[in-house]
Amino acid sequence: MINQKRLLIGIAVAVTLGLLIRLLFDAAWAASFFTVMAIGFLVGVPLLIGFVTVYIAEKEKTYKITFAILTPWISIMALFLLTILLDIEGWACWLMALPLFLLFSSLGGVWAHKLRIRKNKERNNLQLSLVLLLPFIITPLERMIGQSTQTYKAYTEIEIHASKQQIWSNVTRVRAIKQQQDSAYFTRFLGFPRPIQAELDTEAIGGRRKAIFDKGLIFYEQVIAYQPYKLMVFTIHANPYEIPSTTMDKHIIVGGDFFDVLNGTYQLEAQGNGSYKLHLYSNFKLHTTFNFYADIWARWIMKDIQQNILKVIKQRSESKT
Repeated sequence: MINQKRLLIGIAVAVTLGLLIRLLFDAAWAASFFTVMAIGFLVGVPLLIGFVTVYIAEKEKTYKITFAILTPWISIMALFLLTILLDIEGWACWLMALPLFLLFSSLGGVWAHKLRIRKNKERNNLQLSLVLLLPFIITPLERMIGQSTQTYKAYTEIEIHASKQQIWSNVTRVRAIKQQQDSAYFTRFLGFPRPIQAELDTEAIGGRRKAIFDKGLIFYEQVIAYQPYKLMVFTIHANPYEIPSTTMDKHIIVGGDFFDVLNGTYQLEAQGNGSYKLHLYSNFKLHTTFNFYADIWARWIMKDIQQNILKVIKQRSESKT
């Protein structure tokens, strides 16, 4: 029989610690030492939450291993809801961090479970202290080592049965996209701005292009390579200071400290059967200590946005609208 009182105390203490660390790590005065965009936070905090939840809940009795694996998830979800309700964290950021938080909270829970089985008070207290200090030890070390900057590519393509003239006219200037034409379900679920239209002033090198999204997001683009009906390469710049604070979380804002889109390329390739393959790829930059993980999400987001644009171009080109 689960001791519900001890379980609730364990969850309450774990969530409170998680919330306090979250506020501390994002405080301006602590920016030189701590940040939520670090392995020390993304691993250390859920490990601590899982450990504390189970360590307190199992004080009087040791439960099955499944209890230690799954119970920390209650604390994680409670912290999730609390930070969203208090407008401390954004939905998109939480969703991206959630797999790591669930995994490492379970590991923390298993760790505490093993200690409770041993019932060695001195060793248990030592390891409890280690868990509590872990985020405060790892994160400053990460800050000292520094974040790595790496460039990645998101590649998409689509086959279109239309003339090259028809396709290219829809590439260079994307007319207003209605909401029902938007098929970027993943980015829409995350709450990312959806594309509205793109305007190009000159179809030549040096031409300026403005890609307009809703929620006030605008990409300023400049053509750096151009071959009619074949190729258009353009730089991409987003001014983060122009983007309303309600549009994107500051940790994933385009052009911010951690994520930026550098350039994009449209390439039209004849297929020889009256159809063309339209390629769209972009290069983006990540600046974190966990690029290996952030790349998975960034690439997924970029591909969803790009594939959405390609589907609109295909539909309009083939229907000649």
